[in-house]
Amino acid sequence: MSVLVGLLAGLASVTLKNIVYFIEVSLEQGILISSNSLYFILPIIGLTLVYLYVKYIHKEQLQHAVSSILFSLSKKKGIIKSKHIYTQLIAAPLTIGFGGSTGLLGPAVASGAAISSNIGRFFHINAKTRSLLIACASAGAIASIFQSPIAAIVFAVEVFSLDFTMLSMLPLLLASISGVLTSYFFLGNEVLFNFTLSENFEVKDTFFYIILGIGTAFASIYFTRMYFGIQKLFSRLKTPKYKLLVGGVSIGIMLYFIPPLYGEGFSFINDLLHGNHIKALGKTPFDSYTTNIWVVIALLFGITIFKAVAMTTTLAAGGAGGIFIPTMVMGSALGNVMAKVINNSGIGFSVSESNFTLIGMAGLIAGVLHAPLTAIFLIAEITGGYELFVPLMITASISYLITRNAIDYTIYTKELARSGSLLTHNKDQSVLTLMKLDDVIETNFKTVYPDMTLGEMLHKSVAKSTRNIFPVVDKNKALVGIVLLDDIREFMFDTSLYENTKVETFMHNAPEHIFYEKDSMQVVMKKFQHSGAWNLPVIKKGQYAGFVSKSKLLTAYRRELINFTG
Repeated sequence: MSVLVGLLAGLASVTLKNIVYFIEVSLEQGILISSNSLYFILPIIGLTLVYLYVKYIHKEQLQHAVSSILFSLSKKKGIIKSKHIYTQLIAAPLTIGFGGSTGLLGPAVASGAAISSNIGRFFHINAKTRSLLIACASAGAIASIFQSPIAAIVFAVEVFSLDFTMLSMLPLLLASISGVLTSYFFLGNEVLFNFTLSENFEVKDTFFYIILGIGTAFASIYFTRMYFGIQKLFSRLKTPKYKLLVGGVSIGIMLYFIPPLYGEGFSFINDLLHGNHIKALGKTPFDSYTTNIWVVIALLFGITIFKAVAMTTTLAAGGAGGIFIPTMVMGSALGNVMAKVINNSGIGFSVSESNFTLIGMAGLIAGVLHAPLTAIFLIAEITGGYELFVPLMITASISYLITRNAIDYTIYTKELARSGSLLTHNKDQSVLTLMKLDDVIETNFKTVYPDMTLGEMLHKSVAKSTRNIFPVVDKNKALVGIVLLDDIREFMFDTSLYENTKVETFMHNAPEHIFYEKDSMQVVMKKFQHSGAWNLPVIKKGQYAGFVSKSKLLTAYRRELINFTG
């Protein structure tokens, strides 16, 4: 099944690449993008087509590709609707082909994940195996796009928080190989980066790679904060039409001044790797000044700044796509800028611009995605060797360490962590994330009312209950307190109190409340720990909904832990 999933995910990746290529070539042959002035129009057309598809066919808001997969793994047992297989194959090419500044990796992974989820459901496999198949699909998709099978496996382990054991490694390996073979079968020896390493690492450049690591760390922090900042700005726009219009015009303006922001940006990276920065920059309003190397440096730094803005604007305006490849574009520009500054500042040092371009990509991937090993192995495989392994480790590790201390979660994981839906390498946290509150709520408690007499409570509730807790609710079923059997034990046989003593005399507040809509299982566990209680009431939509007992919670935790690690 992992071989099948790898092949199909690879096929989805190849299909995405070909559709985007077809759209871009069609627009070029139609002389639509021969003039920069038409950059204002194309993004709006693409975003409008995506909007119409989402509104009338998909009929659901587009979700961030990788984040939606992580959510399905943690809260939906790896179940993904079948329509997500083809939605990404339509929405992403329309977005990117018409100039949207996003990447194809996320949509390819999402489409492959939907394929693997539905294959798993067809064969009735369990949730844990289905989750592994989804990771296999991501490995197959990445291996197909970059033709880098090892990086694909490492990405699946780092991003999907898999345990790197033989049980998971072999299926991932098979899926990754299948994805690469699919790419070779349909695309031959065509590679994204037609580049051969010509300059090896020199020890004297170590200091500059450390500086590059620091620079890519700050760029990663900027990238992440810019993403959430622009998303927040667009959330204030009332309708998708306003978002589309504002986003389309904004992208068009950026493309007019900075053409390399158009689409994914692989050609931009290739041109930088081959030392052709003039071709990489394309036709801009500043062409007459590009004979000055400092103008070139300024324009490349502009790409570093505005790639994050263009990408987030595209996504916030309703477009589809991923963040992985825009991260690489931004990193390549930053690395190339730093090398040019070193070489032209007159300090007597000369460094390889192509090497810095490559390692800049690794630094951004490590920082933005919190995936340093993916960054190291991806760039190593792209270059066809491990000559740059030492500088890759230096830059990627520094970038990751600084970014990880500044930002706890990535673009993929921040919202999931906030809602308690994030799986991590921490087994305890992951098991709690996989648990559901509905599975541990008990409802066989007899409710009583504040104005009920002691006699009524004893005959109608206590005599018929097997529990020693009695929730006290008002006429709207809102919890106003609890009564324990111990609270009334000494008064139970005093019949003189039966008629003139009310329940409100004995009731008291619960030590803690569990709120169904907002409390994650991690929060529930902490409430038990801090309160020392054995039972806590659950409040759902302002009404009493039952109790959770510590014993049932721990039993469910143990069962989920066995399923998770077994």
